[in-house]
Amino acid sequence: MPNRGLESLPIIGESSVASLLEWGQLIDVIETAMVQFSAGEVVQPLRQIVPVPGHDAIIAAMPAIGEAMAVKIVTLYHENAGTDIPTHQAVILVLDKENGSPLALLDGRLVTEMRTAAGSAAAVRKLAVAAPEVVTILGNGVQARAHADALAVVRDWSEMRLWARDAKRGQELADEIGAVFFTDSQAAVRDADIVACCTSAKEPIVQGAWLKPGAFVTAVGWNTADGRELDEAAMANTVIVESVEAAHDQAGNIRGSGCEIFAEIGEVYAGTKTVPEGATIIFDSVGIAIMDVAGAKLVYDLWRKANAVSPSP
Repeated sequence: MPNRGLESLPIIGESSVASLLEWGQLIDVIETAMVQFSAGEVVQPLRQIVPVPGHDAIIAAMPAIGEAMAVKIVTLYHENAGTDIPTHQAVILVLDKENGSPLALLDGRLVTEMRTAAGSAAAVRKLAVAAPEVVTILGNGVQARAHADALAVVRDWSEMRLWARDAKRGQELADEIGAVFFTDSQAAVRDADIVACCTSAKEPIVQGAWLKPGAFVTAVGWNTADGRELDEAAMANTVIVESVEAAHDQAGNIRGSGCEIFAEIGEVYAGTKTVPEGATIIFDSVGIAIMDVAGAKLVYDLWRKANAVSPSP
């Protein structure tokens, strides 16, 4: 493919990403990417994180090469919470694997939001009970909303519960997604078949003693490598991660508890590791670069098809 050059580089903004990206396709490509990662078919370093001086914020670089090659640059500004500016902002540069030429620049905020929830949904599809009675979401931000949407693609349930530390915003989100708002986190988690932890908590908000035997818990909240959402008792269950290396480096639940990791989720999808029947499962997700690359490739391919763009302009 000839060098496209920056003058003609397509920029795919968030509205275009939203019009192209669907949960079902994204869940499938994320599962495939996790299998490839655990099989050693992906090249990626640990996420490179740099604190922003004078701010409660970071900038991070996340390159990876799998079926496609791309790099995400993401910022996380906690001080943006409650404002019109998202806490997470990102761009993803998709590159030609054959010659390194830039192919497209994508707005990465929505890709990040959706690939995280899609990762949880793929794991739920594989490991959670087939007919959950109760699904509980903890949090009131974009991940809480995204998880409600993504989980609905892979499971039906009888009741959705939501708890958040900010009761006003929590009630508003619960009304929006059709959940029952709980003011007490323990009551929200008790008897739930699926629990999605989507907070920026630095201290545990879920105790293992609250969990129903055989429950599936996905923990996606991240607030520094030492932040926690789950206590030691919760982490004593069957723990599954995206990447053992990334989890030991950046997952506060794992770093703080010193728990044993049972498997990478890609190993479970591939069948090289089998989760014990009836196990209470903790899927501790930090998000890895190949998830962004897989999502970005899907968007780019769909954009090309929608715009009749040849791979060799």
